[in-house]
Amino acid sequence: MLIVPDARPPTTIEGLLGPEVLARFDRLDVVSRRVFAGRLPGERRSKRRGQSVEFDDYREYVAGDDLRHVDWNVMARLDRAILKLFLEDEDLAFHVVVDASPSMRTGATPDGAPSKVLFAHRMAMALSSIGLVNQNRVVVSVYGLPGRRIVRTLPAVRGRRNIERVGRFLLDSLATEAKRALGDRAEPEPFARAMREVALTRAGAGVMVVLTDLLETGDFERGLTDLTGRGFDAHIIQTLAPTELEPERAASEGLVGDLRLTDVETGRAAEVTITGALIRRYKARLEAHLQRVERACLVRGIRHALVRTDTSIDQLVLDALRRRGLLG
Repeated sequence: MLIVPDARPPTTIEGLLGPEVLARFDRLDVVSRRVFAGRLPGERRSKRRGQSVEFDDYREYVAGDDLRHVDWNVMARLDRAILKLFLEDEDLAFHVVVDASPSMRTGATPDGAPSKVLFAHRMAMALSSIGLVNQNRVVVSVYGLPGRRIVRTLPAVRGRRNIERVGRFLLDSLATEAKRALGDRAEPEPFARAMREVALTRAGAGVMVVLTDLLETGDFERGLTDLTGRGFDAHIIQTLAPTELEPERAASEGLVGDLRLTDVETGRAAEVTITGALIRRYKARLEAHLQRVERACLVRGIRHALVRTDTSIDQLVLDALRRRGLLG
């Protein structure tokens, strides 16, 4: 699709996602299908036994156990030292990964609809704030930006006070992406390479959300395997622009007749004539690709959601992602 600059690229956190929008998400939390060992006291039950007030089980006392946990009533009846065990509260590692590769620049329209990269950054802001409000360890990464580094990462932060820090990191990412010259090329197979680097992070396994268009010609399945191989409870939110899903709508943008199109990822060009038959072939190939992505996620236990960039952030967070089990 044609690249149109975002009409009003945000320069402040309020422009990225205002406080009144973030406030609507305060009652939500990240839902994990697995139990991960945390690092700091938090608001999530772990499998480890600890000091919380929620009773879990009994076991025999052994030398060195804390005598404060002996159930003296049981000992009086059975003449045996029995220890009470409790569930421990721990924090959750929550990783949010944003695709900023060249193909994500598409989707913006002159009437103000956001590009895929802006939409993904706004979603990252919403998800990160939910994690921070609930005392999770939030790690935010962006891949595909111009420069030598494959992935740029904001190390783990925790607590509501770090919402502004995450916002500044995402704004800096958008500013860097906006400076990309037309025709700049990403590294080959950026998704697979980026997911391998993200999977090796020292922040620990946890819930991971990747915001990407996943318009990959390479072996993106390898990147998905790296995520599951490291034990992440992974979610792929595949963001596509309306004109990518319905290319006939792009006629108003000039995609008609004889054109020379350039692939923003590879720099390769092709002479094409836009006809109804060509659009039908494009839609068939896109559908086949989307089915391939869905199957690849399904067999790896990764949750996949296809999201249009004209979806409101409120609707996506408060409705779709809750129904899909990422938020609760």
